[in-house]
Parts: sequence; structure tokens; C-alpha cells
Amino acid sequence: MRIENYISDLLYRYQCVIVPGFGAFLTQYQNAKVHGTTNAFYPPSKSVSFNEQLQSNDGLLTNYLADVLKISYEEASKRLSTGVSNWKVALENEEKLELSGIGSLWLNEEGKLLFQPSYHINYLTDSFGLSSFVSPAVRREEMKKEVIELEEKVPIAFTPERRKSPSYLKYAAVALLALSVGTVGYRYMNEMGSDRMQMIQTQAQQQIERNIQQATFFDASPLEMPSVTLKVKKEPLKYHIVAGAFRVEENADKKVDELKEQGYKAMRIGKNKYGLHQVTYASFSTVPQALEYLRTIKRTVASEAWLLVDELEQN
Repeated sequence: MRIENYISDLLYRYQCVIVPGFGAFLTQYQNAKVHGTTNAFYPPSKSVSFNEQLQSNDGLLTNYLADVLKISYEEASKRLSTGVSNWKVALENEEKLELSGIGSLWLNEEGKLLFQPSYHINYLTDSFGLSSFVSPAVRREEMKKEVIELEEKVPIAFTPERRKSPSYLKYAAVALLALSVGTVGYRYMNEMGSDRMQMIQTQAQQQIERNIQQATFFDASPLEMPSVTLKVKKEPLKYHIVAGAFRVEENADKKVDELKEQGYKAMRIGKNKYGLHQVTYASFSTVPQALEYLRTIKRTVASEAWLLVDELEQN
């Protein structure tokens, strides 16, 4: 039986898949990225890692095997145990364990288990259909040179800020009009007397002033700032440290009260598929918090505590 096929299925939906007696495969969200040398664009993904310390059976993988193969939980547990034994024998014989779509496992010279993830499968369902691609680099310097050469040919220089504002275009239009009127006046000066020249200059000045008064340089109307309402969505509590499961509901309530008196954030999180009322020490929204808390509980309070992955919305 190829256990890695069932592990791969679960990695699409869960961030932690524990193989009882062997270790846990963990996934972590990775943002989209661009390779600086090859100009390759990669979509968001989940990176896969391995933790040899997490070996306690949380029931996730075993239950999944039982459901898919239509066998009992006990039979699924036996098959899983046999598969893990075969993995360990292969590793002890210095073989490299290739888990399709997940990665490679092997023992180094010191007997330490090493893991190299596979990059052939993206376990982030939000990135379904997205693939990596290579795009030519943007040649910004050459474009900048072309813009500079173009600006050198323009008779009136505009700063970057002024290009964005239509009001400066109006100002430029008024300036050009003034220059045009001045040129015409100069021609008449050479042909007419001083009195006529003075009248022309006066008319030109009045025309310039009228044009300037008509130009709108600033919008003095007050800015109305829209009201903004921020809605902060709480992260769902998906990772639960289970203290026990009870067939009788009253016993579950008693356990919750007992744990709360001891200072735990205990609660009931509903029934499991076997009709048992589940009670937790605490629940978390991220894997690192949950795993750290689980290790503390197993070390100081109850070694039989385990991690349950099931989304629970916060109120």
C-alpha cells in the first residue's frame, strides 16, 4: 500500500498530516515570487516540511484510509503500521525513500532523518490552474533615455508633477498667448508711431489679464473625506488540543468545568463521527501555536492529548 498517495490527498486540505509512529508532514503558505536571475514568476503555494517529533496518532490519516478503502478503523491502523515498518526497514538499509508528490527521506551518516520536499505539486487549492512563467526583464534605463531625448525637443519643460495637473496646461496656454500677442505688438512697433504703439500694448496687456483671470489654477472646494468602516475578520480556530471524548454529555460538561478551574480555555467542540462529545484544553488558529501548546500538555499534563484539525468559527 502506497501511504504517500493518501498523505498527498490530505495535504490539499490540512496543514498537518501525522503518520503514526513515523512523523508529520506540514504545509506552510508561501507568497507569489519572482526569480531575480531567470525572471520566472511563481504563483502562491504551500511548502512541505517534515517533523520527526510528531508521531502520536491524531486519527486523521487512519480515518481517511478507513473511509477510502471501506475498511474498519482497526484494519486501517494495521495497514498503516505495516507501511510505516516497511519505510523504516528501507531507511535502515540506507535506501532513499521517494514519496511521490511529497519529497524524499533518507538517513545521513549520523543516523539523522533528512527530508527534501518535491516541487512538482502545488497543494494550495487557491492557486489551482496557475503555473510558473518567464517574462522578459523590463528595460527601464533605455525607456528613460527615450523620454529625456523627447523632452529635449519640447520648447517648454514640464516637471513630472506638472504633467499630472491640467491646471499647469492652462497656465502654459496663457503664457503662449502672451508671447503671441507680444510678437504681434513688436511688428506693429516698427510700422506705427509711439501713440499707436502705446495703444496696442495697452490692449494686449488687457487681453492677457482677462485670459489670466479666466484660467482656473486651483480648486478651492473643500474635500469631503468618506467615512471608512473597517471589518476585521477573526481567524477561525482550526487546531484543537483534545483532552478527551465522552459518550455522556454531562461527563463532557464536567470535564470542561474541571479544566476551566485549572486555568485552561477549555470548551466542547461538538461530536465526532462516533457520537462522542469532544473536549479541548484550548484551540488555536495557527499550526505553530497549536503544536507548541500540544508539546507542553503532553510533557506536563497528559501524554495522551492529541491534535484535531477542524475549522471552528470564532464568535
